[in-house]
Amino acid sequence: MPPKKQLQDRPENGGDARGDWYTRHSVLQTAQRAAALVNVLAGEKSTPEDVAAVLREHGEADPLEVSREDVKQMRVVAGSLRDVFTSPDVAEAATRLNRLLAEGSGPARLTSHGGRTPWHIHLDGDDEAPWSEWFLASSCMAMAVLIWDRQRPPGGVCASSRCTNVYVAGGSGAPRRYCSGRCATRERVASHRRSRPASERN
Repeated sequence: MPPKKQLQDRPENGGDARGDWYTRHSVLQTAQRAAALVNVLAGEKSTPEDVAAVLREHGEADPLEVSREDVKQMRVVAGSLRDVFTSPDVAEAATRLNRLLAEGSGPARLTSHGGRTPWHIHLDGDDEAPWSEWFLASSCMAMAVLIWDRQRPPGGVCASSRCTNVYVAGGSGAPRRYCSGRCATRERVASHRRSRPASERN
């Protein structure tokens, strides 16, 4: 997997300490990236270009080399991560996540990708680990921290009858039910229509 930031962006090489080289993926951003990848990999029709587009949208820098075999392996990981998102409660989410951590993550290590990024934690085997291993390790780490911090499941599945997307739960307030405002609006409209007398629905 290529490093995420370029050496010339470092402050000592003329880069801005407040700029790209110091950009870090927060725990929440990493979990949201996991959800987006789970969603795009849900169908058998997803392509390397689809996956690369999601990676770029969530801050991964080019060049991104994602092969069909990478997508195949990442789809298996996505299925395992979906099980965490669909957990009925925090205890089950933790149990499922612990199993994934035990089966697919290595010991925690710090890396700067040879000085090309800020120091950050990885749970994959090494800096050149396959996309699928990185996807599993980084996603598990982010969701584990969310459970630790919030003491609630890290996310859920959209409540819309026409959607199967997963989402990352909000930090506080009422529990989230929908993956997007679009799904929430569609369900509100459908509920309003169902509540009207049959004579007024057409």
